Amino acid sequence: MSYYTVKELPESDRPREKLLKVGAENLLDSELLAIILRTGVKGKNVLDLSREILKAFGGFEGLSKVHVQELIGFKGLGKAKAVAVKAAVEIGRRTKSDKKVSSISTPPDAFELLRRFGDLEVEVFGIVTLNVKNVPLGVYEISKGSVNAAVVTPKEVFRPAVRDLAASVILFHNHPSGDTTPSSEDLKITQKLKRAAQLLDIEVLDHVIIGRDSYFSFREEGILDV
Repeated sequence: MSYYTVKELPESDRPREKLLKVGAENLLDSELLAIILRTGVKGKNVLDLSREILKAFGGFEGLSKVHVQELIGFKGLGKAKAVAVKAAVEIGRRTKSDKKVSSISTPPDAFELLRRFGDLEVEVFGIVTLNVKNVPLGVYEISKGSVNAAVVTPKEVFRPAVRDLAASVILFHNHPSGDTTPSSEDLKITQKLKRAAQLLDIEVLDHVIIGRDSYFSFREEGILDV
């Protein structure tokens, strides 16, 4: 099988060269995708393949939602290209969904920073580290899978906070079901981590449970110190 590479296109139509000349923001979606794919297939150059993929899956928005196995099965993609495409659109999705938060002063601020976790199909526990002015220093995923006291240990949770010299942290995890009601295990973990934080002179500002379009704040509900 012969392949048509980007270099075989007229120079004025080569997405990579065009990006260098006019900037990424001036490229069409198909041209950006072509840079990721690099090559086309027999009888179809990479730009034609890109247009076909975008049409089939509903643009980048559709590609962000489709499972990677569906991409692998699309004629002209294969495993390597499908993985590259999925990684690229996920970067774009995270960039779009992560709001620029100068400081976190309320639970809604925390939710805006963390709401992308509400789209995940697996449960993730993590922390946000903050400085003395409540400006986020980092967002860290600590564990994946069922959140319980056995896997969410103080040593793992507060390692990023110590490294960041954080003054405080916000604990968070998502409920893939969409129901943000805290479980008895959620309450147990929160109290366990609060006790550990006191020994490190780090304040736990909140524990936020993220749903698809909603959240539950331990501080807002008055149970952080229970």
